[in-house]
Amino acid sequence: MLDINNYPKITIIMRGYTYDQALTIIKLLSNFHHKVAIEVTTNNADYLRIIRDGNNQFGMQVDIGVGTILNVQQASEAIDAGAKFMLGPISFDSKIFQLARRKKVLGIPAAMTPTEVVDQFRLGADIVKIFPAITVGGGFFKQIQGPLGKLKLMAVGGLNINNAYNFFENGASYIGVGSSMFNQEDIRNKDEKGLSKSVQDFLRKVPD
Repeated sequence: MLDINNYPKITIIMRGYTYDQALTIIKLLSNFHHKVAIEVTTNNADYLRIIRDGNNQFGMQVDIGVGTILNVQQASEAIDAGAKFMLGPISFDSKIFQLARRKKVLGIPAAMTPTEVVDQFRLGADIVKIFPAITVGGGFFKQIQGPLGKLKLMAVGGLNINNAYNFFENGASYIGVGSSMFNQEDIRNKDEKGLSKSVQDFLRKVPD
């Protein structure tokens, strides 16, 4: 079980990678020992295989979960494959939260408005993902937590190495980063040195 208090501040979103590319990146990230989490999205053709094999080979060194969860069937299949957490681009219904509690995985749904954020926490969210974060900007995180208090919020959508710190500075507890994390040529070439440098550069943007 992945404890919410140990959830990494950066989630790397893997969407559109081949199986070999995905396993190369998981292997690389396992060297960072739980400093990042890996989200394998359901719109990867081999996502269940990637989650299963990634966990079998590197699950002790890196936290692997599933993303783009839209329904309870996807959630159940991913958890059976070994996903330790699940994220969605939309709000979760009560069935997904019930499954998460029963299987002891973290539930991270998406929301946009203050009402949606509060509703998702009331239903059982461990973290609420503000998506797309670039639309509302970093200041949204500071403003929403003024009346509501400190919340476990994740900024996802449009983040890159140049704007990531701004979201932390304004009160985001976590960020999710997709294609901007890596140089695409490094991915195509499975260049572990280049991929590793990209992660190291990003981690320097994470506050203590």
